Amino acid sequence: MDYELLCTKVVAIARLTGNFIRKESMGFDASAIETKGLNDLVSYVDKNAEKQLTRNLKKLLPEAGFTTEEKTETSRGETYNWIIDPLDGTTNFIHGIPVYSISIALYEADQPVIGVVYEINRSEMFYAYKGGGAFLNNRKISVSDRSRLADSLLATGFPYYAFEHQEQYMDLLGSLMRKCHGLRRMGSAAVDLAYVACGRFDAFFEYNLNAWDVAAGAYLVQQAGGTVSNFKGGEEFIEEREILAGNGKVEAELLDEMRLHFNK
Repeated sequence: MDYELLCTKVVAIARLTGNFIRKESMGFDASAIETKGLNDLVSYVDKNAEKQLTRNLKKLLPEAGFTTEEKTETSRGETYNWIIDPLDGTTNFIHGIPVYSISIALYEADQPVIGVVYEINRSEMFYAYKGGGAFLNNRKISVSDRSRLADSLLATGFPYYAFEHQEQYMDLLGSLMRKCHGLRRMGSAAVDLAYVACGRFDAFFEYNLNAWDVAAGAYLVQQAGGTVSNFKGGEEFIEEREILAGNGKVEAELLDEMRLHFNK
């Protein structure tokens, strides 16, 4: 498998669908919004973007399966499987906030080999492939080198329908506010992870996320020299639906904070 060549083709597919999303954002009709659950929104843009992505990705690897957020295509491939979020940050998109992205990951034998996150409005294409490292618009990237939580800028996401850990989470945020340079909530986990990969954020954490939210971004972080775990430091961040991604230096302090406040 030529991962570099395949990644180049995936990047082109993401850019093409990004053009569609950008065009639709200019005249988006809010009446087209559907509700999947409490504060869980979707529009025709999400669904059409997903169909475009799956249609074009099928041409690259006809034998591959798909895990997709909007479930326009669901199948299980024997060796290869795509994990796709066609519009990560739908709420931002609907409200006209220009932070949303396309997230595409390819797994081979249950291990990531390609990750692509396209932040559409900034035309920033983040991508990584097995054996090649991580890149932003053809420039190699790496995680930050800050080693102290006190010097770090962190990203997170707020619960919007799973509130069973809200009290612990707010306690954690209150403690971290006093111990770092700041906390940011962008509204797209894929963007947050891409920003960790290129050193803008020193770490990102959130719970109750799905595979399509984090698969590509987590691989970017790993290929850029960072680490990804669940809130207990284990590898099962997708299975546990909680993720801590960072530069490999500040995670120990963050895990101590999580043990103190979140994992009571």
